[in-house]
Amino acid sequence: MKLITRTQYLEKLINVVGTPDIKVISGVRRSGKSKLLEAFKSYIEQNISDCNIIQINFNLPEFDHLLEYRPLYDYINARYTEGKDNFVLIDEVQMCTGFERAINGLHASEKIDIYITGSNAFLLSSDLATLFTGRTFEIKVFPFSFREYTQYFDCEERYTALDRYILEGGMAGSYLYRDQEAKYDYIADVFNTLIVRDIRRKYKIRNMQLMDRLVDYLMDNISNLTSARNITNAFSGLKERVNHVTISAYIQYLCNAFAFYKIRRYDIKGKKYLSSNDKYYLSDHTFRYAKLGTKNMDYGRVLENVVAVELLRRGYEVYAGVLYKKEIDFVAIKRNEKIYIQVSDHISDEKTFEREVSPLLLIKDAYPKMVIARTRHDRCQYEGVQIVDIADWLLDFET
Repeated sequence: MKLITRTQYLEKLINVVGTPDIKVISGVRRSGKSKLLEAFKSYIEQNISDCNIIQINFNLPEFDHLLEYRPLYDYINARYTEGKDNFVLIDEVQMCTGFERAINGLHASEKIDIYITGSNAFLLSSDLATLFTGRTFEIKVFPFSFREYTQYFDCEERYTALDRYILEGGMAGSYLYRDQEAKYDYIADVFNTLIVRDIRRKYKIRNMQLMDRLVDYLMDNISNLTSARNITNAFSGLKERVNHVTISAYIQYLCNAFAFYKIRRYDIKGKKYLSSNDKYYLSDHTFRYAKLGTKNMDYGRVLENVVAVELLRRGYEVYAGVLYKKEIDFVAIKRNEKIYIQVSDHISDEKTFEREVSPLLLIKDAYPKMVIARTRHDRCQYEGVQIVDIADWLLDFET
């Protein structure tokens, strides 16, 4: 399989070398966490001359004897070298029973730099403070961005490449298959076998039929305002009783495993977060095709999903904006920076253009306002609102 350097993530790892944190690489299954760990190992070997690397990959049978925390702890300690920079790299750490005891013990010794990856259902962001007594630094890995996609395939013509990316997505493992249906079979298998299976094991879910219905519903309603109560009402025709508490828990499990990302609503005028109705986006938009098919393609929703994940990838907090009962697709916030964004497939039609721009013109503050669409034109402005082609925006990390 062809490999590219995922500079964005690798630099984050490099910047925390030598810090006392436990470094945790997280992200949806098959998003490239293991390959990133390998790239980081190569960096250490090439740039830190006096290093000692202890690497363990629990996907390999040769490490089966370390599947209990004590043998793991003893194995690493036995390979520690005094006077060198010692690095521990552990892939799929959750496969070791009681792994947190080994990691905490190693961290307490203050002599080893620790880097781990693991299944998201078993190594949740929300659980890190509980699992580990030391401070953790999390590097969140996403499927391939459009920029990485063009790098992988050496694309020169961005607009055609975007059309392909919309269909093929960022799950790089699928790129090995030539037939599009085979690609979707691979992607569906990642979702069903690796994501949903992890959730079922972690939370001991018995009603997988309900989970499957929920997944299909959320995929079919990407970018729509959704609540557990609304979904419960939509499922009211089921023979078995369904309550909103169960639905809410199942949605949280899916978000924990990075299958979906929840985007809360933000009242722009009142400058407050709203508790009712959220939006959900897939970690990779092609999960939707693989599960539901491509007959009824809604490119507007797909592009909105692509932009939502890209904003998260760039480190923004992302919210769905509300102003005078009008919806703004995204309010993206990072420290003192804020951007208001509308996303559309095409805005060549005057009515569509007016629909997308008018909510932005109602916002009176001085933060940037932007419409992102498939314009195939250079960036321009309309009454202070930037009009940007989506391929250009996805390739330009600075905006």
